[in-house]
Amino acid sequence: MTTGRDPLGTVLVTGGASGLGAAVVAAVDEAGGRPVCLDRVEADADVEHAVVDLADARAAERAVRAVSEQVGGLDAVVTCAGTDACGTLEDVPGEDWDRVVLVNLLGTAAVVRAALPDLLARRGHVVTVASTLGLRVLSDASAYSASKFGVVGFTRALAVETQGRLKTTMLVPGGMHTHFFDGREEQYRPPPDAVLNPPADVARTVLFALQQPPGCELRELVVTPSVEGSWP
Repeated sequence: MTTGRDPLGTVLVTGGASGLGAAVVAAVDEAGGRPVCLDRVEADADVEHAVVDLADARAAERAVRAVSEQVGGLDAVVTCAGTDACGTLEDVPGEDWDRVVLVNLLGTAAVVRAALPDLLARRGHVVTVASTLGLRVLSDASAYSASKFGVVGFTRALAVETQGRLKTTMLVPGGMHTHFFDGREEQYRPPPDAVLNPPADVARTVLFALQQPPGCELRELVVTPSVEGSWP
């Protein structure tokens, strides 16, 4: 990765227009890096961005390659983009169920795949975002758990394939105060007294992982509120 005034280099953040992604964009910018946002909507912040739906893996790959050419290469990728479709397997429409896996798992893999030439050339860093529901399951979350269990397996396999050539970190966050729960039926929303982490606090852990010296990696980080209903 680059050094000097810009120790983080250029960091591509998926889902960077809101939630944890926006918090990571802000943290990278504050630390002197160059954040680039990849999202299905334009970012409100004054940051370089590209608009793409990660449910289309080939479009995601093209977008990453275009961004790389535009900014002169990527030093790190943080895959914060995610979606959900709550309900039992029999109740969630197939298209909605599939979209969760397309965005959360296949979109993550597509972005990392397209960024690999840059990252391997620069000994860069991949930070994937799994979930506590990628380590355990809850009812009515089969799509989300399947996708996040997939991210866990993908990241661990990537670490084995690229060890010594690429840094990998898997972030496993618990509940956060974001718009992720907006629009859900009441039974799938956190209760009013739920203890949730501010995304900015979780973003600081991402920054900590990105700032580790050469040869030192935080392979997996579980970050939850002090009172967490989905972990352990």
